[in-house]
Amino acid sequence: MGKRLIFSTTLFLFAFAACLMIFQAPVMADTIKLTYANFPPAPTFPCVQMERWKTEVEKRTNGKVEVKTFPGGTLLGDKEMMDGVIAGQANIGNLCMAYQPGRFIVTNATSLHLGIPDARVGSLVLLDLYNKYKPEEFAKVKVLTMFTTAPANIMSKTPVRNLNDIKGMDLRASGGAAEILKAWGANPVGMPMPATVEALQKGTVKGLISSLEAMKDFKFAELCRYITMTETSIYPFAVVMNMETWNSLPKDVQKVMDDLAVEQAEWTGNYMDNHVKESVEWSKQNYKVEVITLPPAEKAEWDKRLQPMNDKWVTDAKAKGLPAEAIISDIKALIKKYSKK
Repeated sequence: MGKRLIFSTTLFLFAFAACLMIFQAPVMADTIKLTYANFPPAPTFPCVQMERWKTEVEKRTNGKVEVKTFPGGTLLGDKEMMDGVIAGQANIGNLCMAYQPGRFIVTNATSLHLGIPDARVGSLVLLDLYNKYKPEEFAKVKVLTMFTTAPANIMSKTPVRNLNDIKGMDLRASGGAAEILKAWGANPVGMPMPATVEALQKGTVKGLISSLEAMKDFKFAELCRYITMTETSIYPFAVVMNMETWNSLPKDVQKVMDDLAVEQAEWTGNYMDNHVKESVEWSKQNYKVEVITLPPAEKAEWDKRLQPMNDKWVTDAKAKGLPAEAIISDIKALIKKYSKK
C-alpha cells in the first residue's frame, strides 16, 4: 500500500511538473527578440537615440520585446543598412539617407539649404514629409521614426572668415554637404567620420563640415580650433524595420512602436540640439575654440551660391515625376509650423 502511495505521489508530481513545463513554454516563447543595427560609434547621437528607443519599447511592452543593439557597424554598415534590413540581416536598422542621394530623393530634400534652424524642427519636418508622400523607396520596410542632425557648420584648423579663405581648402564632407563645399570653392574629401581624426592629424584634410556635436564626440576640437557658422544642410536619418518582422508583431506591440514615432523624432532632435550647445561650450572652455559668425553681407553671398543646388534638385525631381515645387513648399511651411512651437 505504501509503495503504491509513493508511486502515485511520484507520478502526480511528475505529471504536475510536466504540466508546468507545458504552460510555461508559451510564456517563454512570447518574448520577442529583435536585432537593431546602427553604423556610427556607440557614444554618438544616432546610437544614443537607439538605446533610448530600445529602453522605451522594452518598458512599454512590459518586457514582451527584447531589443539587442549593434552600434559601430558591427552588424550592418552605413550604405548596406537599408538592403540589409530588407533582406532580414537585421530586424531594425538606422540609416543616413544623405549617403545615398539618388535613392532617397524626397526625404533628402530636407538637406537642401531651406532654413531648417535646428535638429528638433528638422526631425519633425522630415517625419511629416515622409508621412505625406510615403516615398516608394520605403515600400519594403516599416518606418519606425525619422530624425535629423543639427545644421552643418565648418570646423577647421585655420580660420575661415570669407569665401577666399575656403577656396581650395580640403574639407571632409558627405552627401549633399560635399556639393555645398564645391559651390563655395572648397575641395570636398569623402571619408567615414571616424577616419577624419587621422586625416586631420596627417593634414590630408584641413577640417570638415558637419553638425557641431562632432567637436566633442570625435574630439575634433583638439585639432580644429575654429568654427565657422554656415548653418547649412542637415543630414536626414530613418529607422526602418524588416516588413516580415513588422507583420509578425502582435497589434499591441505595433501600437507601442507607432505611438513612439513622433515622440522619438522630437526627443532625438532636442537631444541633438542640447548636445550641440554642450559640445560648443566644451570646445571653447577646453581648447579655446573660436566661433566665427559671418557678417550679413558675406553670409548672403555664401547662401546665394547654394541656390543653384536647390534649382537642380527641383529639375531632377520633376524629371522623375515627383511634385518638386510642392515638396519644397511643404518643407518651408513645416519649418514655419514647428519653429513657432
